[in-house]
Amino acid sequence: MAEYAFFLGCLMPNRYPGTEVSTRKVFEKLGVKLVDMDGASCCPAPGVHGSFSLVAWATLAARNLTLAEELNADIVTCCNGCYATLLEANHLLKENAELRELVNGKLKTVGREFKGKIEVKHVVEVLLDPEIAGIEKIKDSVVKPLKGVKAAVHYGCHFLKPSERRSLHESVENPAVLDKLVEALGPTSTSYSTKIMCCGAGGGVRSGNRELTDSMTLDHVKAMRKAEADLIVTPCVFCQFQFDAGQTELEELREEERIPVLHITQLLALAQGFKPDELGIPSHKVPAVKLLEKLK
Repeated sequence: MAEYAFFLGCLMPNRYPGTEVSTRKVFEKLGVKLVDMDGASCCPAPGVHGSFSLVAWATLAARNLTLAEELNADIVTCCNGCYATLLEANHLLKENAELRELVNGKLKTVGREFKGKIEVKHVVEVLLDPEIAGIEKIKDSVVKPLKGVKAAVHYGCHFLKPSERRSLHESVENPAVLDKLVEALGPTSTSYSTKIMCCGAGGGVRSGNRELTDSMTLDHVKAMRKAEADLIVTPCVFCQFQFDAGQTELEELREEERIPVLHITQLLALAQGFKPDELGIPSHKVPAVKLLEKLK
């Protein structure tokens, strides 16, 4: 049985525990074991922290990486930001001896050492790995095809870039891998004009410039509605948060204009026959009642 260290990050356990539950259920059904990373901290965030101090950012990330090294397991995460930080820090520390020495000097004070023994994976990478799961095995696990709905697939920035260090090697301008996964579960992936734009929250923008964040989210939702999307599907819990909470903060959007948001593991878990209540879907800010009625 394949085994991964499950990095939760901050947002998922605190705001979207249903995504965590969905991931655990999906992986168990596919025969993948998730091991908890006791003592894990914030990743930390890929843009803001590193902009102030590369060494501090890398040290915090390295501490998390050493937890997985102790478990002798590669990391899997459901957040594009956590994926970007841990993947990039792991790469830099393996390649840059000077940075590694600096970071290990700091880690030594808490009895830790980065050794570069593990890799970092996004949940979608693991799901699509034919040696672990793969599209065909995922299709075989579906007991309730989610037909009759259109999905606006949002990739998010860090899932695609920098592409040279992403194992899926997706086109940054015209990605397709997530659309194929979504369609394997039943929905139709609908094209919309803002598909490869940032959700609006990344890089500290949500905290520092709410007006800009709101305008970007509104542009997305307008484009998705024009494409007649019934739901938004994302592989990133931070993008999930922005589209879910962000829509409720937009005065320009009436309640009936909001589009429900699911993480890809929630969508897969629904297709595997798990109930919405089990997956935390009723707790989302944007109600999914009409969507779930369509999927019955």
